[in-house]
Amino acid sequence: MRKHGGTEVFRITGARQGLADDVRGRERRYVISMAVRTLSVIAAVLLWNVERHVAVVALVLGALLPYVAVVIANAGREKPPALPSTFVPTATRQELPPAEAPPEARTERSYGQS
Repeated sequence: MRKHGGTEVFRITGARQGLADDVRGRERRYVISMAVRTLSVIAAVLLWNVERHVAVVALVLGALLPYVAVVIANAGREKPPALPSTFVPTATRQELPPAEAPPEARTERSYGQS
């Protein structure tokens, strides 16, 4: 955060997604995985007498997918790719070294001595 003319300037390029959008995305992933699970169980039932090996694979997929879907849905909010700095740094100004005195000003003066 930097004060620029009395107003505060914030950098939000690395801000996380809003909470409502994050929950909506996790719900969408859960519904999609449950739809895949339903399709795999239906495929297992339909293929049981035709191609038993494929039906067993579909049944195992249908049995394991709910656990994976719940773990993914409850994983929490995403992490930002990199934590942005909370303020915009001001430009540093280089300090000039002290000026050299001209040669005539370098003479030693003795005050109060005669």
